[in-house]
Amino acid sequence: MNSMTPSPQAPSPEHEHSQGNATVTPEAEAFYTEGLKLLKESQIPFLLGGTYAVSAYTGICRPTKDIDIFCRGGDFLRVLTFFQDRGFETEIEDERWIGKVKHGPHFFDVIFNSAVAINPVNDRWFEESHHAIVCGIDVQLIPPTEIVFSKSFVQMRHKYDGPDVAHLILKQHQHIDWKRLLAHMEQYWEVLLMQVLNFRFIYPTERDCIPEWLMQELLDRLSERAKLPLPQTRICRGRLFSREDYLIDVAEWGFADVVGEEGRSR
Repeated sequence: MNSMTPSPQAPSPEHEHSQGNATVTPEAEAFYTEGLKLLKESQIPFLLGGTYAVSAYTGICRPTKDIDIFCRGGDFLRVLTFFQDRGFETEIEDERWIGKVKHGPHFFDVIFNSAVAINPVNDRWFEESHHAIVCGIDVQLIPPTEIVFSKSFVQMRHKYDGPDVAHLILKQHQHIDWKRLLAHMEQYWEVLLMQVLNFRFIYPTERDCIPEWLMQELLDRLSERAKLPLPQTRICRGRLFSREDYLIDVAEWGFADVVGEEGRSR
């Protein structure tokens, strides 16, 4: 296997981005504005992701039903408690990764991991400083590297984030730490290969946005994998993308889950 070439020198840690815009009702925007102001007042470290972050990084404006607040696992309960003490309704939707802060029909998500617990928010997510004005508030965004990592695994029947990944690479490739992204996805390097091939297909004239060393590294791994025998355990890794869409594989078709006992024989 070819040795990996280091990624180019990282950009300055301070980055200012355009406003994060989304199509929302005035009532929802008022709630988000109040929520972001209170989060800033709480002094609990948080990052903004979701539609508003994608808008700030790409300039794309689209409707959204909520905002996505990311924090460390240790701060998850602190955020919910902070808002509950101020009269907001809170909900722990899934203690493995997500909760909500609600006010009437409006809400925002508080997230500290992925749905399948493979990318927890940690100190590294806060080391780069990417800012945008959202609902009139200066907020820190999830870095491009981590947002690409997170969105690469959102591949459900009703929600697919592939276009977001492609647009983020197109607009932010110089600010993506490709070596760090590969490290994040080391165990799931084939998912990264899918995303870069998808990008190359969508934007044939922009292929240079993907570092040559990364493309070669991933293709070398693919070639080496082809020389090895098939795994002995029948697993379905589809549940890393969607727990529901691939439930039948482990419930009825005899495949082992990503983490779990071996599936039934053929």
